Amino acid sequence: MDWKAELASIKTGMGDFASRQAATQKGFSALHGASLAEGVLSTKQKELISLAIGIARQCSYCIGLHVQACIAAGATRAEIEETVNVSVLMGGGPSLMYGLKALEAFDQLAA
Repeated sequence: MDWKAELASIKTGMGDFASRQAATQKGFSALHGASLAEGVLSTKQKELISLAIGIARQCSYCIGLHVQACIAAGATRAEIEETVNVSVLMGGGPSLMYGLKALEAFDQLAA
């Protein structure tokens, strides 16, 4: 999978949705920003949690977006690997398969 192309595509779709459903997008953006802001947990920790949930829920777009955000927050490949481990614990074999997608995304997006 070409993660850069996938992320560009979903961001275009999100922009189109936001232009048509501004109130919903504004509310989601506010929730997103507040939920991932620095607090007792760092933004990096929160992004790793978000990635784990995306893996467990088998959401490829969530994986790509949160891997990108993890990288921006300073996460290393080793941290992504451990996040995959926890996802596999909670989600079993399917989470392993989606966890491999997360590692592929990290390798492409961190380059």
